[in-house]
Amino acid sequence: MIILFLSGCRQTDKTSKEISNIQIDLNIYRFDREFAATSPEGIPNLKSKYPYLFPSQFPDSIWIAKLTDTIQVELSDEVEKAFGNFEAESNDLESLFQHVTYYFPKFRTPKVVTVTSDVRYNDRVILADTLLILGLDNYLGADHHFYKSIQRYIAAGLDKQYLTSDVVSAVAKKVLKYPRNRSFLSRMVYYGKELYIKDKVLPSISDAQKIGYTAEKMEWAINNEEQIWRYFVEKELLYSTDAKLDRRFLDPAPFSKFQLELDSESPGRLGRYMGWQIVKAFMEKNNLTLQQLLNLPADEIFKKSNYKPRK
Repeated sequence: MIILFLSGCRQTDKTSKEISNIQIDLNIYRFDREFAATSPEGIPNLKSKYPYLFPSQFPDSIWIAKLTDTIQVELSDEVEKAFGNFEAESNDLESLFQHVTYYFPKFRTPKVVTVTSDVRYNDRVILADTLLILGLDNYLGADHHFYKSIQRYIAAGLDKQYLTSDVVSAVAKKVLKYPRNRSFLSRMVYYGKELYIKDKVLPSISDAQKIGYTAEKMEWAINNEEQIWRYFVEKELLYSTDAKLDRRFLDPAPFSKFQLELDSESPGRLGRYMGWQIVKAFMEKNNLTLQQLLNLPADEIFKKSNYKPRK
């Protein structure tokens, strides 16, 4: 066991060194700062530099008015307080894309543009071809006064500790196909694969950050894993094609819906958490690359995982 452990450590160190030596061309443009600092006369220059951020149907008067709009000014000020020169986040993104390039050599590092988005949290990360747009006003902290009218379970994720995790979720949509199989198991494993990608490309953040939980919610999931699994098995949910299971256990929600007293204590998206455990169990027992894993059907992964919940 000691030999195997040391061998694994050496392999991990070798991989980390290879990844750190990968040269990537990462360019980050602070449009949010540029817009906040410009004048009405500078709008044409910004439109020329960032045409995709200025829809043609809107006249310049809209953007000029926005320069002095009190809400826009406050958004810019709050983003500046939270992120400053964006140096820490830039380093995190560079490491992230080095890891992505290592595991997905055909992936092209996107140009990163930071914006304020009027707190459109559903679009806080947009990855289109080789352009990544980050709405920084969606990462000011769960208790920020901008988020008072937002449901608490949503606001909990509006924190910069989840920024890189959200970026990888966007990347995963480019490298991971949503299953045609409509079974609950297939969708669980799909999200399990996404979270396993995060294990590989975000090795320095916590599991809670990867799935978007607080530390307390993560602890609840770990402590109740056996009970969750027993419920899924006893209720014969794994091969069910009932679309309501998505809303109960996969979609963002304040809690998972077992229709039991424990519901209010549970975090949402526990189906994703269980899919993650299945994928991890599979990879611990099978010597496959990440690419090979992503191409395997859920049923094969589940059967070969010999998954047993922690007690």
